[in-house]
Amino acid sequence: MKFLKKLLKWITIVIGVIILLLYIFDYGYILRGVRIVYLTGHKTVFIDDYPYFENDTIKSGNNFQPWLLHKKYNSVKPSEKLKNINRELETVAYLIIKNDSIYYEWYAPNYGKDSKTNSFSVTKSITTSMLGKAIMDGYIEGLDQPVTDFYPEYGDIKTTVGDLASMASGLNWVEHYTSPFSLTARANYDDNLAETILNLKEVKTPGKEFEYLSGNTQLLGMIIQKATGKTLANYLSESFWKPMGASQDALWQVDDDENRLAKTFCCISSNARDFARFGKLYKDYGKWNGKQILDSAFVAKSVSPRFANSPEYGYGWWIKKTKDKGFFIMRGHHSQYIIVEPNDNVIIVRLGHHTSADEGKKPFTIDTDIYIEEAYKMLNQ
Repeated sequence: MKFLKKLLKWITIVIGVIILLLYIFDYGYILRGVRIVYLTGHKTVFIDDYPYFENDTIKSGNNFQPWLLHKKYNSVKPSEKLKNINRELETVAYLIIKNDSIYYEWYAPNYGKDSKTNSFSVTKSITTSMLGKAIMDGYIEGLDQPVTDFYPEYGDIKTTVGDLASMASGLNWVEHYTSPFSLTARANYDDNLAETILNLKEVKTPGKEFEYLSGNTQLLGMIIQKATGKTLANYLSESFWKPMGASQDALWQVDDDENRLAKTFCCISSNARDFARFGKLYKDYGKWNGKQILDSAFVAKSVSPRFANSPEYGYGWWIKKTKDKGFFIMRGHHSQYIIVEPNDNVIIVRLGHHTSADEGKKPFTIDTDIYIEEAYKMLNQ
C-alpha cells in the first residue's frame, strides 16, 4: 500500500511538472487539445467539435431560398459500393444536385438537412470567396496587393494576397496534422491566433510554386477583416449567406472569447444544403438569381490552375480533371467535399467522419473518385 501511495504521489508530481512546463514554454494549448479530442473519445479533430469552441454567428437573415427537389428526387437507389463506403468512412451527408434541384439526398442516423458539422478546409474556399468580394467592394486593390500594406510588421516580404490565396506565399508554416507541437495544432487550440500568424517569416520566393499551408489562408482572413473593418462572420453573412438565402445561421470558430479572431484556415460549421450554395455560385460564375454577387473573372481565375506543375489548385479551390470532365472542388479534412461539374450542371456534397487511407499521398484520395463515379451512375439511371 505504501508503495502504491508513493507511486501515485510521484505520478501526480510528474504530471504537475509537465503541465507547468507546458505553460512556461507556451504550449498550454496542448492541454486544451487533449480535453477537446481525447477526453471526448476521439483520436483527432472531429466534425462535431464546434460546441467545444467559441463561435461567431454567420447570420442567415430572412431571405431563405429553398432548393428545388428534382422530379426524380430520391427515386434512384444508391449502389452497394456507395453504401459501403458511406458506412466504412462514416459519411453523415451525401447529396447530388442536378440542374439546381436536389436529385438525391441521404443522411446518416442522428443527422439531417439541418445538422451542423465542421467543414474544416472547405472554409479556405469560402475565405477566398470573401477575398474576391473584398476586391469587388473596393476594400482590397487586387490579387497583387502586398501583405505589408495591411501588416507593415512583416517588414520587406514580397508576398501578396494572391500568393496567400493560391498557396504560394513562401512563408515558413509547416503543415502537420498529428504532432501536438505543430503550428497547425497551435492555430486550432491556442488563444491568440494572430500572434502565431504574425510570427511567420518569408523563407522562399513567393509566387513561384504551390505549397499547401493553412497559415496562408489564416493570414488572408486577417487581411480581409482589417481591410473591411468588419468581423469575418458579419462580412460573410452580408456578402454571401444572406444573398444566397441560406436556410439557417452558421457558426465560425474563433480563437477565444477575448480576441474572437475567426479561424479562416478551417472551421465553419453548417449543413450540406447551405454549403452546396457555394458550389452553385461558382458553377454560375458568381451570379445568384441573376445578380452578380461575385466577380465572374475572379471565379474563373479561382478555378483555374495558377501553376502548370500544380494543376490541382487554383485560388482557394481544388481542380480535378478526367478524360471528359472538369471538376472544381471545395475540400476539407476527413473528406468534406463540395464537388462541381459546371458543364453537366452537377454538384455533389459529401460530409463525414473519415477519409480513405491514402490521404496525403496524392492530390485526391480514392474516395473522391468513388463519390463522383457513383453519383454519375445514379444520374444516368
